[in-house]
Amino acid sequence: MKTWFHSWRAAIRIARRDAWRSKGRSALVLAMIALPILGVSALDLTYRSSELSPTERADRSMGTADAIFRDAQAEGVPILQDPPGDMHTPVKDYKDQPWPNGPTDVTKAIPAGSTVVTDRSGGAKLTTAHGLLSAEVRELKASDPITRGITTLLRGRFPEKNDEVMATSHFLEVSGLSVGSTLSARNFDRTYRIVGSYELPDALAVDQINALPGAFLTPYAKAVEKSGMPTPDTSTTYLVKKSGGFTWNTVQQINTKGVVVTSRAVMIDPPAESEVPLFQKEGWGTYDSSPAADAAALAAVATVVGLAMLEICLLAGPAFAVGARRSRRQLGLVGANGGARSHIRAIVLSGGLVIGVTAAVVGTVLAVILTLALQPVLEDMMNQRFGAFDVRPLELLGIALLAVLTGLLAAIVPAITASRQTVLASLTGRRGVRRSSRVLPLIGLAAILLGGAIALFGSIATESVVIVGGGSAIAELGVVAMTPALVGLFGRAGRWLPLSPRLALRDAVRNRGRTAPAVAAVLAAVAGTVAVSTFMASSEAQQRAAYEARLPHGAVSAFVLEEGGRDVPAVREAIQRHLPIDVRADVERVSVGKPGCSPWGGGEGCGRYEVVLPKANECPLYATSLPGGTDPSEKYTPDQRRKMITEDWRCDQSSRGGWMSVDGGLLVGDAKVLQVLGVDDPGAVKALAEGKIVSFSRGEIDKNGTVGIKQVTDIAAADKASEKGLPAPGKVSSIPAYLVPKGQKSYGVQLLMTPATAKAAGLSTLPAGAYFSTERMPDTEARQKLDGELAKLGSNAELHVEEGFVNEDSLFVIALAVFAGLVTIGAAGIATGLAQADAEADLKTLAAVGAPPRVRRTLSGFQCGVVAAMGVVLGSAAGVLPAIGLRLTEAREATNFYEQAIAQGWDNGLSGPPYVPIVIPWETLAGLLVAVPLGAALLAALVTRSRGALARREAT
Repeated sequence: MKTWFHSWRAAIRIARRDAWRSKGRSALVLAMIALPILGVSALDLTYRSSELSPTERADRSMGTADAIFRDAQAEGVPILQDPPGDMHTPVKDYKDQPWPNGPTDVTKAIPAGSTVVTDRSGGAKLTTAHGLLSAEVRELKASDPITRGITTLLRGRFPEKNDEVMATSHFLEVSGLSVGSTLSARNFDRTYRIVGSYELPDALAVDQINALPGAFLTPYAKAVEKSGMPTPDTSTTYLVKKSGGFTWNTVQQINTKGVVVTSRAVMIDPPAESEVPLFQKEGWGTYDSSPAADAAALAAVATVVGLAMLEICLLAGPAFAVGARRSRRQLGLVGANGGARSHIRAIVLSGGLVIGVTAAVVGTVLAVILTLALQPVLEDMMNQRFGAFDVRPLELLGIALLAVLTGLLAAIVPAITASRQTVLASLTGRRGVRRSSRVLPLIGLAAILLGGAIALFGSIATESVVIVGGGSAIAELGVVAMTPALVGLFGRAGRWLPLSPRLALRDAVRNRGRTAPAVAAVLAAVAGTVAVSTFMASSEAQQRAAYEARLPHGAVSAFVLEEGGRDVPAVREAIQRHLPIDVRADVERVSVGKPGCSPWGGGEGCGRYEVVLPKANECPLYATSLPGGTDPSEKYTPDQRRKMITEDWRCDQSSRGGWMSVDGGLLVGDAKVLQVLGVDDPGAVKALAEGKIVSFSRGEIDKNGTVGIKQVTDIAAADKASEKGLPAPGKVSSIPAYLVPKGQKSYGVQLLMTPATAKAAGLSTLPAGAYFSTERMPDTEARQKLDGELAKLGSNAELHVEEGFVNEDSLFVIALAVFAGLVTIGAAGIATGLAQADAEADLKTLAAVGAPPRVRRTLSGFQCGVVAAMGVVLGSAAGVLPAIGLRLTEAREATNFYEQAIAQGWDNGLSGPPYVPIVIPWETLAGLLVAVPLGAALLAALVTRSRGALARREAT
């Protein structure tokens, strides 16, 4: 034991001295190992610090209260809820009965003797320095001790009077206001002074103001209602503090009154799933991942970590080999003085141990420092404040051990190689005869065949991405194992090359022990890049084919459906002022009820409209469901469903391109709408002039050639009729229709009529927006100016500029290619350094026989370029296969879903069989195959000295 300890201590001291002497090489290997450790450790610290404890979550949601009470909107009937209070449902099943939907008095469920703070929220368009801004208004007495922890006061003070508010820091930033400014709201004659700035620890980017209870929302609602607009929606919860808190049993008792409770005690100590009645109800559960999914995720993480360690080992291994080669005389002296081969291995392995431990310490320390320094930035990115800075020593120690293990693994092969050299060869500098292993290529070939078979099975016989990925990883490891043999095959091309590249290729083939790891490192990096690039290029082609334009190229649409279209004229003018508009087509929408009502109904005095679907035109698969929720498609066989959905025009659910937010695609406008949308049909223009409604869908036109539009004024009666499978009661206006021939894209517009036609049919209309054709594609500057002016209006304008398909992943592919190029140049550079250490005798001979000085530089460049070229070629071939396997898996999955959709009669839009192409990214491959090796060769040539010191060449 004592001898072992002293020998390893001496080996570590020698390795530490050698590492300090070769600072450049040591720093390179240290950076390769420490950077991943830095990233993973910082990720662990960030995740753990942002992961709040149950107590911290309770403090941020309810302050110091014991529970939050809120209305379940179930008319007070008993309910079941999950422990956090996120999900709830009535105890009783209402399959054939109307579902309870109405308020209850929450205060009656609050235990006597409790301390209660009301928390009420709503929305308003607040005045700012720039115009109007939609923001949340919260009425909560923030100065009350019960609310401590919900908000964090940054500047100023809490509101104390009814005309005072405080605002979040994000609201002040975007609004241009500050503490001391005043604000109001649209349709509101009261002003409020901002007396403080605060933030919500769980929502840093929210735009919110805080007022005293009853100071803002109630008078604001009255003012809005007085102006003819519907009353804004509000929500109210109650922070309740009671001696003893609220146990799970107490929460369940309160649930019997139709009230949802989020309890501090339950959040800190939740009940078991078996004690939650909601989870025992059919269709309800915790939605936790299954053990199989967890195992698959763990396998994926292990595979990624393993491949990353392999990549680092392949990159760092040659660097350790360089050190061992340059220290071979020192190692020979150790052997000459009685050292065993185990001592030689210990010295080289100690180099990996020293670098690994140093990388672990440096990476962990830098991770802690950077996480602390970047904490404000990370919090802003995550939109929440950290809890306590959470350092898990065991997790960081495990990550650090990966660095140590990586360093040792990278030094294993150089250690074994160095220990096999004889003392005489080490002292004289002779390299001896090197023989390649004959077993390793066979193992690699077997791994390639096995991995390829697994990936092929996964892509053809199953739909498992894990199987395809696992098989591809095994095949890639097989290619890595076969790299020495493949490098030998490249050597046969040397006979056709000039002197310098021939020498470089011969040297690489003769010294496969240093060439193969570098080539394998390049191979792994390039294979990953090519696989991801191929997969993303194929996905881009699929997305491009599936892209459906909302408008003709370059056209613009804008819709404002809130507040009765009050801001529509201003939005139209702003667009025409900032964009190069050619034709402007104003459109309106049909309105039922008060002008300020939502387009989809809801609220007192509000209604909705429906485009009547004639009974004869109704698809049997989508017929109105009978009471009890019976699916009408169940009475048909899969073959009948397939025939209906592919051949029956009534079941044609495909659109004519695009999408729009107006219900039913019904617009009111003139012939300019057809012009902007590119509808070239003189018959449609004539029909509009004759007072007809233009239809792009055959299904809405009845046997009399008219389209019926029903005005539903009683929403409650309509909902009850729908539950019984009956049509909603309402007045129907029949309008003569014109059907646009097939082949014309309508971009979401299904029906179009003029304002005069709508008025004659007894339909009320409100401004909705406009369509615009442009003289040219609007540039970024014009778009930014327009967005700024629309923001000042404070209007929720739905603006769309049709730019066609835009690939959002192109930068990611470029970044991957750059990464692969850097890894390639790094690996090739390491191999070149080792080659120069090995070939110093050859270079001396060349200089002695009169070779020009540039030969040294060109030889170095070609040595680097040869390694890069071999790795890129092999990596490109290895990377395409897994991408093809994954795409075949996706194609199989999409085809199965399509067949199932047809058989079940689901709406598939008659899109046809799925299109899942496989596209090879030739541009990326060309860059990797040409630019990267050429760049590596030029870089190596530039950094190599043309002249070396002349010295006597030793006998070999």
